[in-house]
Amino acid sequence: MMETDFTEADLSDCKFNNCNLKNAFFSRTVLKNADLSSSYNFVIDPDDNLIKKAKFSLHGLPGLLHKYDIRIG
Repeated sequence: MMETDFTEADLSDCKFNNCNLKNAFFSRTVLKNADLSSSYNFVIDPDDNLIKKAKFSLHGLPGLLHKYDIRIG
């Protein structure tokens, strides 16, 4: 699912199974209860997208904190 534009999509309750989301675009996307725990290479701004109760793995944290330009490791 690389380079997919998810702008304003309602992806509530979706399960992203082992998806490479490199260069996918999330803006005003609804991800309530979505499961991205096995997905990778994503950048999702929690301030611009609804991620309430979405599931992420620890390796996905850098993609959620990308805009802060911090190092995790």
